[in-house]
Amino acid sequence: MLYFQVVIMAGTVMLAYYFEYTDTFTVNVQGFFCYEGSYRKPYPGPEDSSAVPPALLYALAAGVPVLVIIIGETAVFCLQLATRDFENQEKTILTGDCCYINPLVRRTIRFLGIYAFGLFATDIFVNAGQVVTGNLAPHFLALCKPNYTALGCQQFTQFISGAHACTGNPDLIMRARKTFPSKEAALSVYTATYLTMYITNTIKARGTRLAKPVLCLGLMCLAFLTGINRVAEYRNHWSDVIAGFIIGISIAVFLVVCVVNNFRGRQPEHENSHMDNLAQMPMISIPRVESPLEKNHITAFAEIT
Repeated sequence: MLYFQVVIMAGTVMLAYYFEYTDTFTVNVQGFFCYEGSYRKPYPGPEDSSAVPPALLYALAAGVPVLVIIIGETAVFCLQLATRDFENQEKTILTGDCCYINPLVRRTIRFLGIYAFGLFATDIFVNAGQVVTGNLAPHFLALCKPNYTALGCQQFTQFISGAHACTGNPDLIMRARKTFPSKEAALSVYTATYLTMYITNTIKARGTRLAKPVLCLGLMCLAFLTGINRVAEYRNHWSDVIAGFIIGISIAVFLVVCVVNNFRGRQPEHENSHMDNLAQMPMISIPRVESPLEKNHITAFAEIT
């Protein structure tokens, strides 16, 4: 089973790599109308000059969940040891004849592994959408630099199609064709949603009744501000950001609810087998025994009638 999971994870990472760093998948070339206002916004500069640069976003998406989950699992494990709450604690698993896997290590690796898988899956969904749609950025015409005279743009309703219409930098033009959905919005909201659900379902200590909502709402607020910043800097349309939010939230909710079962511990195998045996036991019918009181009551009723 572990080998199968490793193969799936490796395949997901490789697919994300091909989408991100190779030209294996050709981007759809979408046309535009002459002097179209939706794509005439000024060029905001390279991505590194953004208020939320990709390097910072990727570093936070990779580092913050690791730190939060390690601290959270360590705190939960120590609290269970201190209170001797061994019923809710997962048991130590023996693998082979020599290796014991501590429940702290097992839960931490499981939750971080699922998070990493979802992160790459989000990147794949976003890149696939960008390649298929080829939606143009709000500043596309500033990078495309079309020669309207040579293209014969005498009317605003004239439609221009084909890659030959642009005279600007081909690399920048290709990046401007990949905006739907917004990758930054999807990754940020995926990270925030996963951490929010982890904090809500895992931390049960007293005194966190107000701290948990504040922390969770703060994470979601930062994620939404990241998407709004993309629109404010003319790097994405509102539709790009909303689609990215939907993808990120959907993947996070699916993984938490259906894969890690809301971060609950695994039920021991002997308990599962015991419940299955009870469910499979045949029903035993017990013959009904008539009581003397009931018999006398029936006889008296018959004599009266």
